[in-house]
Amino acid sequence: MSKQTIKKIVLAYSGGLDTSIIIPWLKEHYDNPEIIAVAGNVGQMDELEGLEEKALATGASKLIVADLIDEMVDEVIIPSLKMGAKYETYLLGTAFARPVIGKKLAEIALAEGADAIAHGATGKGNDQVRFELAIKRFAPNMKIIAPWREWDIKSRDEEIDYAEAHNVPLKISRETSYSKDKNLWHLSHEGLDLEDPSNEPDYDKPGFLEMGVSPAMAPDAPTYVTLDFEQGAPVAIDGEKMKASKIIEKLNALGGANGIGIIDIVENRLVGMKDRGVYETPGGTILYFAHQQLEMLTVDKDTMHLKQKLAVDYADLIYNGKWYSPLQEALTAFANKANEYVTGTVKLKLYKGNIIPAGTTSPYSLYSENLVTFGESDYDQAQAAGFINLWGLPTKVQALREQGKL
Repeated sequence: MSKQTIKKIVLAYSGGLDTSIIIPWLKEHYDNPEIIAVAGNVGQMDELEGLEEKALATGASKLIVADLIDEMVDEVIIPSLKMGAKYETYLLGTAFARPVIGKKLAEIALAEGADAIAHGATGKGNDQVRFELAIKRFAPNMKIIAPWREWDIKSRDEEIDYAEAHNVPLKISRETSYSKDKNLWHLSHEGLDLEDPSNEPDYDKPGFLEMGVSPAMAPDAPTYVTLDFEQGAPVAIDGEKMKASKIIEKLNALGGANGIGIIDIVENRLVGMKDRGVYETPGGTILYFAHQQLEMLTVDKDTMHLKQKLAVDYADLIYNGKWYSPLQEALTAFANKANEYVTGTVKLKLYKGNIIPAGTTSPYSLYSENLVTFGESDYDQAQAAGFINLWGLPTKVQALREQGKL
């Protein structure tokens, strides 16, 4: 398909630096096509303000805002929570949002009769893969345009130059232009001084952290929170029932105020390079911790240990853009089954960046105080001798062989 035959393009639009300049760039380099801007509402809140005005002012024919918060939470985040999926300690904030956005882009492009879908992901990052695999799953013949893989712009400074030359309004400056991604689950920070791993992030610098404060700035008194789960999914906070997305929203406020969920990591990108980023995930960090506390009581050893192994594969699958795959469906079925009895209440103490267990209960607990007590018990300790003899028999036979006594 030549550039001249592309008459209508659906653009994944956030209003950030990359997507802001992509609209005029597409107009210039693709023979003035119609641009339909699509913003996936995944909980970025104030970032959606003024987005329609900006999109229209820079050349889009319209802006479509798709509410994807509950889809992201219920269909991607909750299964990942049940599996305990982490990618190298990263709680997958950006990766969680990309599948549902990519799916919606494909649906809108087909409905609008678009010739192509464009996105602002760079040729160095993971998001290009995540977007495009989702698009291929739901619109397999759709042309995909990734300007970062085509244009001559080489840096964020040059992007800002282009924006200024084309009268594209920006909310950032050259000095504060961290590359950020925000949704209900997290906020990421990359670039500028963070590109050098020897630099300590200035967490207390005004405007750096957006979802909370650093542990040093958190209150001197702890905050208690109680979470209820049913079959591994959160259903209530402090006794008040609400949908999972609202629970995350409340936990973000509590966790952020107490300096919870800030990590500074160098991760292995899918494309092969290492990348340094600072992530804020206050509510998600609390939720993962609470879920793990409840699993300790309710999940048997063999299932728990296998789930911990599969969690690495599940996280890789999400991180690498393969959410819409048979493997995901199979692993999610396992996670759901493994969480069949993960029901109960977890109480936590939040204090200066720390999450401290403060009591866990479940009607399906496997914990028996009668069995484990140091006091009088129904457990017959003499039975352990026979168990150890059988368990250690291969070790004993090997030793006898080495001694020539078999």
